[in-house]
Amino acid sequence: MHGPPGSRTIDLNADLGEEVTDDAALLAVVTSANVACGYHAGSPAIMRSVCDEAARLGVSVGAQVSYADRPGFGRVPLDVAYAVLRDQVADQVGTLAGIAAAAGTSVRYLKPHGALYHRVLDDEEQAQAVLDGSVLDGRGLPVLGMPGHLLTLAEAAGRPVLHEGFPDRGYTADGRLVPRSEPGALVTEEDRIVAQALALAPTVDSLCLHGDSPGAVEHAAAVRRGLVAAGLVLAGL
Repeated sequence: MHGPPGSRTIDLNADLGEEVTDDAALLAVVTSANVACGYHAGSPAIMRSVCDEAARLGVSVGAQVSYADRPGFGRVPLDVAYAVLRDQVADQVGTLAGIAAAAGTSVRYLKPHGALYHRVLDDEEQAQAVLDGSVLDGRGLPVLGMPGHLLTLAEAAGRPVLHEGFPDRGYTADGRLVPRSEPGALVTEEDRIVAQALALAPTVDSLCLHGDSPGAVEHAAAVRRGLVAAGLVLAGL
């Protein structure tokens, strides 16, 4: 991420290629795209479509890796052995990397999805498996996420760490996300989403905008306008 000297930069990311949102509309708003790699959603054709448009618009591409759980959309916690998870992550990253290269772009970072995202905050072995599986051409990918084992291990290994905030999600008192099964998990009012984005921006590298809620594209555009009006420079990861 970079901008003019002395400027504050922020990234806007969204989960794309999941067949549940308007990828093209969100790609016109965000600066980074977390592309589903086929294990919870997506397909090679969808990955190629997203990567083509991301390359055209200059949007950074990231690998959105998941448990192998299409029926549960990757939101069901699974107990997966270290070696199996490592190889599954490597398969997802490698698949997207090949497709991104064919589209004229590259995989710039890694972000776990759903249940895996939350598991690696607290499970050191699962976090290590994700890290060990996310190496391209001998280089460990930068990692996007919330504070926890995954980012701690990545930092200790000398890998770039990118902190993420969620304008459209509720937070618990300890800084975690309110589970989707509980009241207050989703923030749906546009003014509240924009206000939370502005409050989070000084503390994170990237803001995640979910594309699977009503009015998602309009909310994302409103967040972008609010950040620009506050003097922030938007830049991809």
